[in-house]
Amino acid sequence: MTDHVSESKHPRAFEPSVFVLNIILAVLGAIIGMQIITTLGVTPNTSLIGVLVAIALSRIPGAVFSKYRSIHRQNLVQSNISCSTFAAANSLLLPIGIPYLFGQPDLIIPMLIGATMGMLIDTAMLYWFFDSRVFPGSAAWPPGVAAAEAIYAGDQGGQRAKLLVWGSIIGVVGSFFKIPMSALGTAFIGNIWALAMFGIGLLLRGYSTSLFGIDINKLYIPHGMMIGAGVIAGFQILALLFKRRAHKVTTENDNNGSGYTRDDQDVRKGLTNGFVLYVLAAVVLAILGGVYTVMSVTQLIGWVIFAAVACILAEFIVGLSAMHAGWFPAFATTLIFLVLGILLGFPPVALALLVGFIASGGPAFADAGYDLKAGWMLRKDCGDHQYERDGRWQQIMAAVTGSIVALVMVLFFYKVYFSQNLVPPVDRVFVATIKAGIDASVVQNLLIWSIPGAIIQLLGGSKRQMGIMLATGLLILNPNAGYAVLAGLLIRVMVKRIKGSEYDTPMTILAAGFIAGDAIYSFVNSAFRAKWK
Repeated sequence: MTDHVSESKHPRAFEPSVFVLNIILAVLGAIIGMQIITTLGVTPNTSLIGVLVAIALSRIPGAVFSKYRSIHRQNLVQSNISCSTFAAANSLLLPIGIPYLFGQPDLIIPMLIGATMGMLIDTAMLYWFFDSRVFPGSAAWPPGVAAAEAIYAGDQGGQRAKLLVWGSIIGVVGSFFKIPMSALGTAFIGNIWALAMFGIGLLLRGYSTSLFGIDINKLYIPHGMMIGAGVIAGFQILALLFKRRAHKVTTENDNNGSGYTRDDQDVRKGLTNGFVLYVLAAVVLAILGGVYTVMSVTQLIGWVIFAAVACILAEFIVGLSAMHAGWFPAFATTLIFLVLGILLGFPPVALALLVGFIASGGPAFADAGYDLKAGWMLRKDCGDHQYERDGRWQQIMAAVTGSIVALVMVLFFYKVYFSQNLVPPVDRVFVATIKAGIDASVVQNLLIWSIPGAIIQLLGGSKRQMGIMLATGLLILNPNAGYAVLAGLLIRVMVKRIKGSEYDTPMTILAAGFIAGDAIYSFVNSAFRAKWK
């Protein structure tokens, strides 16, 4: 085991040994992301690929390869490939598929520029928000826990590695038999109240037809719930940030979850900067896309403000879901704001650019959260807030490297996919919704069901996020995951009652194994299916 705590300076994202490997893996991650999202409509988590490659290289004799023995360099590598995969698939290729299907290929490049801005702004905002009261480093962020535990296992070996390996094997086997092992593992480490609501939502969505005789999704009931919960969540965050007695960064150098490395002033500044950047990006997109030619000045201003606010609310919804459950309804959240844009009367072309702009950010925000959580776990024993901040910045630089490579790959290869009519499937839903419009009954349901969503979110408070998590479950069609979450919570409570807190760490490692095993199986299965699609 290497003494990583004694490293006085965090490894750099642009040092040759890291940068060259990151470029190579970013190309691989972008190809994987584009191929699988266009054929299967999903995006695989490739962070473990980066971890395994870095660990394998560290075992090769030689001074160059010995640098990869640093768990912090391994973390930079996993941050890079994970970001490039989500960037290429969700943040870039998905948005530009919308104008292509809309029959306006001349808008693809303006949309790509707008999506790139949205992706980078969301990444920056996560950097400004992470390890604050709004998005604590000590929160669950389950895929980040899995990545950190995989790095620890490769470095330390011993019982920790054995437990992770067995958990991964169980995760792969369980996933083969269609058991949502990632959901089961998340139940061991996430917020109990938030996950309970998530599990209930999953079951209600899965059995709404048999229980109530209606398909709640077709009636936009989950979307209404999320609108109400999302609005209240936004106000809760603002109330938290603008309380008279603002939270300060702790002066203790423990960095173990008792304090934060971002205070409320940092988050307020980040929120203000993010809003200004989104407004500027929306103006640029409106000019490049010619939106200003189809709307009045008043309507154009409204479109710009709505786009900026929608992007921030979407990242909050996606980020809170990812933080608590490791699952995030990015597509459904984007659809919600598309519906609201239709109700506000924006022209079809403006809607097409709007939905791509909103869709570009949320996944980047969530994925960066997972990566920074992994880094937070690896650095928390260093006992130095400055080291944590420095490492976090290096992770962001590694992520930006992955994003730039992803942009280049999408720019070069999008025509290859579109020429074969390969676009992310959700794009067809967005375009069909724009063309069909929304009738009065949908508006009524959105308004009615936003009320219980708001009430549940208000009652649960900002720490439990019950409204957001219930709506997240309602937006996802996976009842088996609902059973897995509730079963995992029951097991967790029983173990806690019988064994006490001494089993918290083993359960966390086992949970990380479940999540890692599920990710491995999903990646292999998706890659095989995408190849033969």
